Amino acid sequence: MKNLKKLFAVLTACLLLLACVPAAFAASVGVATIDTSRTGSLTIYKYDMTNAAKDGTWDMGSYVSTGGFDQAVNDALGGDTESTLGNGGTSHGYAISGVEFTCLKVADITTYSDGGEVLVLYGFDQAKGAGFLSAIGLEGGAGRFEKADSLHADHYYYTSDTLNSALAAAYSASPVAVKNGLETYVAAQGGTALPLTDAYGKTGAAELPLGLYLLIETKVPEMVTSTTAPFLVSLPMTDIDGDEWRYDVTVYPKNETGIPTLEKTVREAQSDTGKNEGTDSILDGFAHNATGSGGDEMEYQVLSTLPTITSKATALTTYSFYDTLSEGLTYKGGGVKLEFFTDKGCTEKVASWERDSGKFTVAYSEDGRHMTIELTQAGLDEVNSAYSGYTLRITYAAVINTGSSFRYGDMGNDNDVVLTWKRTSTEYYDTLVDDCHVYSFGIDLTKTFSNLDTEGAKELFSKVKFKLRNETDGFYVTAAQNEEGYYVTGHAAEEAQATVFSPNESGKLLVKGLEDDEYVLTEIETAEGYTLLKDDIHITISASPEGAACDIYSGDVLGVLQNDPRYAYDGGLELHNIPQKQLSHNHLTGTATVDGSPAAMGEHNDVVTLTVVNTEGFDLPDTGDYGTWIFVLTGSIVLSGVTMAAFWLYRTGRKAWKAR
Repeated sequence: MKNLKKLFAVLTACLLLLACVPAAFAASVGVATIDTSRTGSLTIYKYDMTNAAKDGTWDMGSYVSTGGFDQAVNDALGGDTESTLGNGGTSHGYAISGVEFTCLKVADITTYSDGGEVLVLYGFDQAKGAGFLSAIGLEGGAGRFEKADSLHADHYYYTSDTLNSALAAAYSASPVAVKNGLETYVAAQGGTALPLTDAYGKTGAAELPLGLYLLIETKVPEMVTSTTAPFLVSLPMTDIDGDEWRYDVTVYPKNETGIPTLEKTVREAQSDTGKNEGTDSILDGFAHNATGSGGDEMEYQVLSTLPTITSKATALTTYSFYDTLSEGLTYKGGGVKLEFFTDKGCTEKVASWERDSGKFTVAYSEDGRHMTIELTQAGLDEVNSAYSGYTLRITYAAVINTGSSFRYGDMGNDNDVVLTWKRTSTEYYDTLVDDCHVYSFGIDLTKTFSNLDTEGAKELFSKVKFKLRNETDGFYVTAAQNEEGYYVTGHAAEEAQATVFSPNESGKLLVKGLEDDEYVLTEIETAEGYTLLKDDIHITISASPEGAACDIYSGDVLGVLQNDPRYAYDGGLELHNIPQKQLSHNHLTGTATVDGSPAAMGEHNDVVTLTVVNTEGFDLPDTGDYGTWIFVLTGSIVLSGVTMAAFWLYRTGRKAWKAR
């Protein structure tokens, strides 16, 4: 695919060159003349041909550039559609604003007469033109029209055929090197930067001295992935019929466009009993939704396929991520890592950057809820030189807070990230946004006694004690208590370390911060005179993606994209021209069973509601007026008998002693 794109770019470049520079031709001396008193003008229109072709609006392969203004092109690609951009500007149709071309006159137009035949040649100053000729493989005057050496000792003269062929061949062999080499050459020779293309994609220059001009795309906005191949324009040039000179030239150079991708996912850390193997695979448990318990570590990954970088003009000047955690989570500092892969599946790693590498910075907001990760100049230099189209993976961790700041149930805790990127036209930028969610649930238990109302049992609730075990993952729950109830803080392997839970004076036992697992609730103690529950209570919490659709794209003030109306999200299922998988997803919804039967959930499907009843124990015989006398009488008789026996033994023993 890359070879095909390269070939198409080369062919496009050749078409532009052949259209813009007249081929050598033969004519009578009287006709082949140029009015040297005139000046020329150049008008350029930049349209997004990539998306125009995707949308079926334009077939670039059928278009032949003539060097003249083409109303049909402007009507089809400029159109009447006006879009307001995030930077406050406007865009019309497929117009690309923010493109800068730099032009440089590289040669004079000369006529050479030889035996009645007139040739149009282009004369290069040997010193000033050396960089250009070297860049296209004509170093030292190679391939020149040697018959014209006599015209000027310090110049090399070329036909347009030779220049076209040399530039096309050089570009085909090494497009990046040719672009960069010619960009450097134009800058060194004091090339003139044309105004940035406007909302109609238009720029240009007038009152230009006649001659051969080299045009280089030197600045591009954020969506341009491949600059137009360097091209030559002759002022004047012959029209398509070859019967007159055209002093005002209009060209429609093609840009390829595209955007990076962005996806943020999350998983519970394997060390906190996460349902994954803990590997580095991006598929190992990472998803847009995850559940966790209070105190658990959650692992986040941000994936971004870098945009295409084909020359210095398309280099990135900004690549930053603004990450936001809900207040229910806290960043675990120090663990941010950036990795680069040649493939989207992140299996072929080429580089790994730690925070102390100097290639990116990490900054946190004062409230601790926002983190900015930005490539430094050193990082950008490495990306621009070697990582075009690679996949960047960012990983970091956060911890679920224990307390009311965490949102329990359906809506979860959203964690979004905004990617901002700029290229060389730095006042133009764009953004992508994505998010993921972390969920947790709870148990809302009401304790009652069979023969007492809440007020009557007020003093007894504190006597009731439970322990809670996560049966799925094999640990006991630990928690901290506040005025509302208990919030899970972690887990313990041994029962002795488990938290003992008791209802409040209203008989309520609220435990929040439980992931979707099976739990065993055991009543280990109850009030005096009441029976413990015969069996454990088995509570299963489940979470399924049946909730409301996530509205991150429509809800974010930046939108899916900030400045490019040709890439869009329809608020439903379509990402128009955005080169990534559909990221729409639904929130999780919690459901539960108690001892295998469906159980009710709270208002936001946040807590499992259940009631536990203790009944009275069986009565022993009453003690009182009708039952005590028999015990007293029996005791008196037994005591008297024991006393008499002891006295008899004493007397008998004394007599026996005296008899000795």
